[in-house]
Formats: sequence, C-alpha cells, structure tokens
Amino acid sequence: MQDVPVVMVHVEGLPERGHGRWATPLTAAARAYGAIPPPALVLLGIVSVQVGAAVAKQLFATAGAAGTVTLRLVLAAAVLLLIWRPSLRVDARTWLVVAGYGLVLGAMNLTFYQAIKHIPLGAAVTIEFLGPLAVAVLGSRRWLDGAWALLAAAGVLLLTRVDGGLALPGVLFALCAAACWAGYILMAAALGSRTSDGGGLALAMVFGAVLALPFGVAEAGTALLDPAVLVVGGAVALLSSVVPYSLELEALRRIPPRVFGILMSLEPAVAALAGLVVLHEALHPAQWAAVFCVVLASVGATRTARPEG
Repeated sequence: MQDVPVVMVHVEGLPERGHGRWATPLTAAARAYGAIPPPALVLLGIVSVQVGAAVAKQLFATAGAAGTVTLRLVLAAAVLLLIWRPSLRVDARTWLVVAGYGLVLGAMNLTFYQAIKHIPLGAAVTIEFLGPLAVAVLGSRRWLDGAWALLAAAGVLLLTRVDGGLALPGVLFALCAAACWAGYILMAAALGSRTSDGGGLALAMVFGAVLALPFGVAEAGTALLDPAVLVVGGAVALLSSVVPYSLELEALRRIPPRVFGILMSLEPAVAALAGLVVLHEALHPAQWAAVFCVVLASVGATRTARPEG
C-alpha cells in the first residue's frame, strides 16, 4: 500500500500511443524523452507543475481562483477527448468510478487553488502533501511509519505557526485539498483497474470540468472568454497537465515506483522555490525547515516502505 500514493500522485495524463494524426508527434516526443535520464524527466515534470501553479495564481486577479481552475480542467478535457475519442459504451460500475475520479479531481483542484489564493504556494503544497503521505502510512503498524507521520505533522504545525502563522482559510482549503488528494489516489487505482487506456481519464476530466464550471462562471463570468485569459489558461493547462503527465509516464516506464516516489517527494520544496522565483513569495527560515521536515518524512516513508506482495 505504501507505494501507491507516490505512483499515482500525478499520473493521469497523456497516452502511451497517439491515434491518427496525433501518432507521429507523440511518437517523436516519446523518442525525445527516451534520451533524457528518468530522474531528470521527473524533476522537469515537478518544475512544470509548480511553475504552472505559479502562473495560474497570477491569473486570479482577472479570472479568480475558480475561474482559473475551470479553464485548466475544461481545456485539459478538450485535449484528452480529442486525443482519445473515448467510447461511451461502458458499464454502470465503470461510470461510477469515472464519475468519482473526475469529481475528486475537480474538488482537489478547486480547493488547492483556493488555498494558494490565501497562502504562499510552497506552504499550500506542503500541507496538501499530507494527503498522499497519509495514504502511504495508513494502516501500517510499524513504529517507523508512525515516526515519519509525526515528523510531517510537526513540519506542518511549524509551518502554520511561524511569524503569526498562515491565513486560516488557506490552511483549511489546503487540508481539504490534501483529503481530496488522498481520495484521488484511491480513485485513480480504481480507474486504472477498470479502464485500459486514456479514455476513462478523458471522460473523468469532463466530470471534473463540469464540477468546476458553475464556480468558475459565478466568479469570473465573461472574463473566461477573454482571449488573453484563454491564452494564459492554455499555458496553465499545458504546464500543469500535459507536459508533466507525459514526462512522468515516460519516467515510470524506466524507473521503479519507489524511486519515482522519492523524487516526487521533492515537490513541496520545488513549490516553495517556484513561489519565490515567480511570485516573490518568500518563506521564513523556520518555514523552510518545516518544508524540509515534510520532504524528509515523505522520502523516508517511501524509502522504507515494505515491498508489496
């Protein structure tokens, strides 16, 4: 169980093979990825995700947090539907899994973007990372896993109490995003067991977009149709979805899941750096120490997890 979260953290995107006119560019991309070492692919994917989140935050003044999420999910759904052209002939149980996955995905993005509206990006990702970490240690009776969980909790507690602490709404939204991330991991495993290609993901993304759409329209209104907003929203969709998911899928073909998970554990630190560079969100030294505690706990929980089977 411990390896599941780190495998499913972001893997929800591009297919291994294209269809029709997409086959040639996707094949060429796959060959290009093959020349890049797998750890570099993972790190590039992490950087892309967090830079995408930083760019998205800059769009809040025009489209709002919910409007930005809506653009990201709607555009991602459109791309995936175009690539996969999924069949609607699936059984009722599969539809339930697809809908559940999509709704959790939409809720995770809505709550996370609301979190970074109130608190720095690095702090939000650090708190959100409690979700996959909780799934990693859930049900374990080993004292070492309990120690990693306590270290992560201490890091988050330190993060929220330094220099007056963080805005409470942001912390609460980040905790909600963490819970959604944990649910997303479990639903992703269920989706993977019931679908064999990206068609299920494409349909699930539609459900996520439909969930976000009312919130986005209510907050942003006609701003969602502004050409400049659409361009930035497209950039967010590429940076936060298309690019990182394709890089991570290629990396997972060539490295063990546990190694992938250790690399993914660097995400809170990369988020803090992206917030500093792109948004000029500086963390205090004690907050950097808190981020390090969560990163160390995630690396430790992944590194010392018992092999499955």
